[in-house]
Amino acid sequence: MVLLTGCHSHQAQPTVPPLKIEVAEATLRPLPRRMRFIGYLQSNFDAVIQPRVNGFLVSKHFESGKPVRRGQLLYRIDPSQLATSMYAAEAALQSARAQAIEAKNNYERAVPLARMNAISQAQLDQYTAQYHASEASVRSAEQSLQNARLNVSYTDIYSPVEGIAGSSNAHIGDYVGPTTEFNVLTTISNVDTLSFDIALPMSEYLRITGNREFIYDNDGLLSHIILTLDDGTHYPLEGFYSHTRKDVSSATGTLLLVVKFANPDQSLKAGQFARVMCDVGPSEEQVVVPVRAVNQAQGVSSVWVVRPDSTVQFRRVETGTVQDSLWVIRSGLQPHEVVALTGRQKFHDGAHVIPKK
Repeated sequence: MVLLTGCHSHQAQPTVPPLKIEVAEATLRPLPRRMRFIGYLQSNFDAVIQPRVNGFLVSKHFESGKPVRRGQLLYRIDPSQLATSMYAAEAALQSARAQAIEAKNNYERAVPLARMNAISQAQLDQYTAQYHASEASVRSAEQSLQNARLNVSYTDIYSPVEGIAGSSNAHIGDYVGPTTEFNVLTTISNVDTLSFDIALPMSEYLRITGNREFIYDNDGLLSHIILTLDDGTHYPLEGFYSHTRKDVSSATGTLLLVVKFANPDQSLKAGQFARVMCDVGPSEEQVVVPVRAVNQAQGVSSVWVVRPDSTVQFRRVETGTVQDSLWVIRSGLQPHEVVALTGRQKFHDGAHVIPKK
C-alpha cells in the first residue's frame, strides 16, 4: 500500500498599510470662560393682594392667568357697614365743630370781662381750657372721618403693578379681610422683567475669582448673557447681572447669581424652561481643538490622540463650549498633543497611522 502525503502551503496574511489621516495640535488660546446653565425663568416679583378691611366680597374684575394693568380694579368689598361708620364720623365732626364755635365765643366774651375784673382769672382759665379742648376735639373728629373714608376706599382693591394675575383664593360672597381666613386674595406676578438663577459651584467660583472676602459683590463677573428658548432660538435681548442671593446652598455647595432679561412684549413666561450661556470671569488660557476632532456619543466626549510613534490612543475628554469652531477641552488633553481629524471609524488602540497636518 502506498500512502500519499499532501503538501500544505501557508499563505502569508497581507499587512494593512498605515492609514493616512489629517491631524491637528491641541493649542492654548486666551478665550472667555463660556459656561452653560439650565433652569427656569421666574417672575421679577409677586405682589400679594391683601384686603385692608373686613367685609363680604361682592365682585371680582379679572381672569386668573390673564394680564392685568396697574391700577385695574380687582375686587370690590361691600362698603355698607363701613359707610355707616363714615356717616357717624361726619356727624361727630359737625357736633365737635359746633361745640368749638360755642367755646370760642365764650372765650372771646370772657377776655374783656376779665380785663375789667368782671370775672375772676379762674373763670377765664376755664373758658380758655374749654376753647382749646374743643379745637382738639375737632382735629380728632377730622382724623376719625379721614380714617373712615379711607376704610370705605379700601373696599375697592386695585392692582399695584402690571402683571399676570394668579388664581383667586376667595369667591363672591366670602367674608374677607385681615382677620379672616381670606387675608390673601391673589398674587400678581410682574413679568416686565424675568429672572434666572445661575448656579455656580463654589469651587468653580473661587477658582475663577480667587479667595475674595466678600462673595456677593459680583458686578462685572458675568457678561454676554444669552438666553436660548425651547425651540433653540436665541432671545434677542441680552441679559444682565442683578444680584447674588445671600444664601449658599449647603446641599449642593453652589452660589446663586441672579440675571435678568427684559420682557417688553411678554413673550417670555414665568416657569418657562430655559438655557442660559454667559462668559464667567476674565479670559483665560484654554486648551482647544477643532470641532472635527471630538466625537460625542451617549453623553461621552472623546478624541483619538496620535502619539509620537504614530500610533493612536482613544481618550475621553471633558469639553467646555464651542467657540470660533473650536472645542474647549477642560480636561483629558494637554497642550501640544496631536489629535486625529479623520479616519476615526477605522481606528483601534495602537493602530499605526501616517499623520498629515
